[in-house]
Amino acid sequence: MLSSIEKTIKSYHPRPLGQDRAYAVLLPLMRIDDEWHVLYEVRSENISQPGEVSFPGGRIEDGECPEAAAIRETHEELNIPKEAINIFGEIDYLVQHHRTIHCFVGEIHIDCLSSICPNKDEVASVYTIALKSLLNTPPTYYNLRSKIKPEEDFPVDRLLKNGKDYRFKSRADKIPFYEQGPETLWGLTAMFTHRFTEIIKDCDIN
Repeated sequence: MLSSIEKTIKSYHPRPLGQDRAYAVLLPLMRIDDEWHVLYEVRSENISQPGEVSFPGGRIEDGECPEAAAIRETHEELNIPKEAINIFGEIDYLVQHHRTIHCFVGEIHIDCLSSICPNKDEVASVYTIALKSLLNTPPTYYNLRSKIKPEEDFPVDRLLKNGKDYRFKSRADKIPFYEQGPETLWGLTAMFTHRFTEIIKDCDIN
């Protein structure tokens, strides 16, 4: 007979430790003149990180799976019907600080870019970059270093033998920037873009 502890652990679904937020985005592909393009949003002045480039996406609601969240957020932000969104699958996801971000790739079936009338409360504008251009010109990565500085009430005197001389690890991140396109494409959106192009680099994109 299984003990209560064993039953609990067997039925437990692991998740990233410390995660308090989970998000899902869609990397939207569309065909323009028989060529694949990636669609990007410019964030509205009414929301966080205004003016930055992003993919449609947002927080995963209670009881919602990541894929459903990506579809819902794309529908809400781009004002396109859910049935016009064809999910291909999920690529690598990101665990950062206290959040997890899932990235799905899919095609949006619309007549042309100008037919998209985004939700202006969240999206200022949309544009595309040809997938061939993203494949041929990878981003440039720049180093960004940050240093941990404990708050005054942090008990540094309890850290091993070093006390106040304890050497906290500094963090070095590599931040990608793409040079092409009408807007500055960088950060997490550029990271997902680059990973996607790495995954499909041997595909026939015609």
